[in-house]
Amino acid sequence: MPILDKFNLTGRVALVTGGNRGLGQQMALALAEAGADVALTSRDQHRADAAAAEIAQATGRAVRGYSCDVSSSAETMALVQQVIRDLGGLHILVNNAGINIRGPIEELTPEEFRQVLDTNVVGVWNICRAAAKHLKAQKYGRVINIGSTLSVIALADRTPYTSSKGAVLQMSRALALEWAPFGITVNTMLPGPFATEMNLPLMNDPEKYKEFIAKIPLGRWGNLEEIGGLAVFLASDAASFVTGAGVTIDGGWTVH
Repeated sequence: MPILDKFNLTGRVALVTGGNRGLGQQMALALAEAGADVALTSRDQHRADAAAAEIAQATGRAVRGYSCDVSSSAETMALVQQVIRDLGGLHILVNNAGINIRGPIEELTPEEFRQVLDTNVVGVWNICRAAAKHLKAQKYGRVINIGSTLSVIALADRTPYTSSKGAVLQMSRALALEWAPFGITVNTMLPGPFATEMNLPLMNDPEKYKEFIAKIPLGRWGNLEEIGGLAVFLASDAASFVTGAGVTIDGGWTVH
């Protein structure tokens, strides 16, 4: 098979959580451009529908939006079953839904800490659990869990987020071992600073922005569209021998 054909996702169905904005929307768009039909989620049905309609119009693929709180086991189980019914299958999972609450540990509440873990860690676990039987039965799957450079390094005032993203990386490694006999790969993308809505507090603070730029060898933040190529690779047959990996996309930040 010619190498470029291995990146073709025609006939595949992808589910992207948190796919209504930012990196999630860009990854959903890239997967659709590569030929996949796409389901994307948001907590807000209207935002999910709007993002789905935009991607469908741009790519001509079947794209549907769903409302889902990934921290709910019941909602994620219902979501996966509905996606399979609506789009005829499920082959690719991109667990992207996430939140960040910053601050010194003494100024954060236990409820805020749990809120971050419930979305960023429990949410990933819930979606993977909901899809497990289907993926194992078909003996095929591409699971991409979205970690962070803060899965492997740390920053001050980030105890909830770093704890959650470190857990995502380790969960992915464990699942890679668990699901390898079923032809399912599980990898973690580790993005550095991208110009997303979540990072607006940093982008709008000149001093903090300069601090981040100083740590990035390429000297800039990532553009949203730069996330798509890695997502398509890990979702494709070109990555059939890649599993259990944590792949950085950070302008060289973690090289330090």
